[in-house]
Amino acid sequence: MQQHRERNDRCEGCRTPRRLAPRPASCADLVGRQYAFAHFAPAMKLATYRDGSRDGQLVVVSRDLRHAHYASATATRLQQALDDWNFHAPQLEELSQALNHGRTRHAFTFEPARCMAPLPRAYQWADGSAFINHVELVRKARSAEMPESFYTDPLMYQGDSSDLLGACDDIVCASEEFGIDFEAEVAVVTGDIAMGASSETALEGIRLVMLANDVSLRNLIPAELAKGFGFFQSKPATAFSPVAVTPDELGAAWQGGRLHLDLLSSWNGEPVGRCNAGPEMTFHFGQLIAHICKTRNVRAGSIVGSGTVSNKDWAKGWSCIAEQRAIEMIEHGEAKTGFMQYGDVIRIEMKRDNHSVFGAIEQQVLECE
Repeated sequence: MQQHRERNDRCEGCRTPRRLAPRPASCADLVGRQYAFAHFAPAMKLATYRDGSRDGQLVVVSRDLRHAHYASATATRLQQALDDWNFHAPQLEELSQALNHGRTRHAFTFEPARCMAPLPRAYQWADGSAFINHVELVRKARSAEMPESFYTDPLMYQGDSSDLLGACDDIVCASEEFGIDFEAEVAVVTGDIAMGASSETALEGIRLVMLANDVSLRNLIPAELAKGFGFFQSKPATAFSPVAVTPDELGAAWQGGRLHLDLLSSWNGEPVGRCNAGPEMTFHFGQLIAHICKTRNVRAGSIVGSGTVSNKDWAKGWSCIAEQRAIEMIEHGEAKTGFMQYGDVIRIEMKRDNHSVFGAIEQQVLECE
């Protein structure tokens, strides 16, 4: 361990000494531990393999998504790593570097189908609606005015964080009449962020980035919203990409809390969306997290979603069926595209230089038995 600390006492990029702190010996020292290596920014990809437990087994994944290695010598679960990030992250990155350079003895072929959600259950799952174009389209289709506050104050709802799906898990629904829709999104996983944090401080608390399919049951939404109390039954389990990636691993694609890459959506093998997740994101992730922090602390292992990725250029397609239906309403006066049916398959992915960054979400819609 002493050798490890000596190797990591300076940042490779700027050679600035890191602020090192010994591993705390008691729970009383937990406060502030997240900031002991404040300058350390690891570059790596992480996933969670099924092992029969609720929280799975943490693995480090190679940059090309071809190989993986169990991280059990460092941390057995992702939440464990997030709880003590500044202690575990340097060790996980060291394993990542060895894996990427073919220096590990026990690497194995990475299989996305074996993945749970990177965090199979989280302390919080809060989803925003950061792409205002999506909200504008949906409201315009029903001739509803756009409140001015929507441009300055993020929309957000709190979803179910106890039952998060892996990238290849089925979308199980009791009825096709519920209006089954996918929503292709970007999401982040946080460390501890204090109540009242600014958007700049909140950005520093982002540990991982991943993709999400925030399934919506569209035909249940109107009645729920009419009650004035928000979504509940209309928001079933959300699925996440096989791999979660640190912001530094994304390089120049990650700028100011936005991910400047195209989000690809295919429905039953037909490409339907190629929307860029960067420039048109009205509220960046720091602003979304700061919105949560206005009245509460955000704890390590919280997940925050971007909402449906949407672009003003309709030629780029759409990231949810509701948006296509809104476009049809605007153009033709009626929606022609139906929602998902049993047997349908949705695939959501993001690529850079033609290589998958997070692996693909690929789910089939099945009837609840």
